[in-house]
Amino acid sequence: MAARLINVLTRLVVAAIALGAPLTLTACTEAPPPGYERVTLDGRVFTLEIVADNESRVKGLGGRESIPDDGGMLFVFTNSIRRNFVMRDCLIDIDIIYLDASASIVAMHHMPVEAPKGEDETDVEYEKRLPRYPSRYDSQFVIELRGGMLENLDLSEGERVPLDVKRLRSLAE
Repeated sequence: MAARLINVLTRLVVAAIALGAPLTLTACTEAPPPGYERVTLDGRVFTLEIVADNESRVKGLGGRESIPDDGGMLFVFTNSIRRNFVMRDCLIDIDIIYLDASASIVAMHHMPVEAPKGEDETDVEYEKRLPRYPSRYDSQFVIELRGGMLENLDLSEGERVPLDVKRLRSLAE
């Protein structure tokens, strides 16, 4: 079957050349924009914004009104510990995937929008009432996607996500 496919493709290329049709070859692995990482989850490619410093980690997706279907964030930490994320100032549902130091999935959660900080609520009261979404085990990387994506992806705990962990660790502050 493979030989037959190669034969058909060869004939198409020869015919295109004979007709003077322009041929262009494109790489299947186009480089992501600076500050982003391409990550494949269940055969789908996501272009994730790299979040590697404390100020950006605290803000996360807070204040954003949308996340592209193929977008999100990739949080990179300097160490691997148990983590908890909250929906601070988030306007949209988020799905979260915790990864350990080897980029294996240790936990996944759907995180629905929480009520915003009330006028009479202190920062401490607001933080205290927000539900915590735990990694359960040590985690060094965290992926956030548009809410509902986990329902469409066939992922499981223990599954390894292909990441260049060494390079990503070097970005963490």
